[in-house]
Amino acid sequence: VQLQASGGGLVQAGGSLRLSCAASGRTWRSYTMGWFRQAPGNERDFVAAITWTGDSTYYADSVKGRFTISRDNAKNTVYLQMNSLNPEDTAVYYCAAANSMRVSYSDLGLKEEYDYWGQGTLVTVSS
Repeated sequence: VQLQASGGGLVQAGGSLRLSCAASGRTWRSYTMGWFRQAPGNERDFVAAITWTGDSTYYADSVKGRFTISRDNAKNTVYLQMNSLNPEDTAVYYCAAANSMRVSYSDLGLKEEYDYWGQGTLVTVSS
């Protein structure tokens, strides 16, 4: 599975961005997909995840109600719609894929459960 994240950029506080993660690989559609972010000097933190069917989603408390993860398996793409952005959302955002047969819902927030990672896209929110 290969992942390519895009859509980052500079936005003012209160604004919106939509990140995309293009996936390839014949088994991609069976993978649970997640977004993580890493600010300078910080650990890579969980943001959101979506199961391979798209039926279930999971969010970090810090983004609930502001971010929405979705997937379009026909387009081999996962999205992260980010609204009401604030400067604390500034980070490099990474998409990742986890084996749906192995990862449990309670572990979706653990980066160790993800097998494949994209290269990251930078989001900068100005105040």
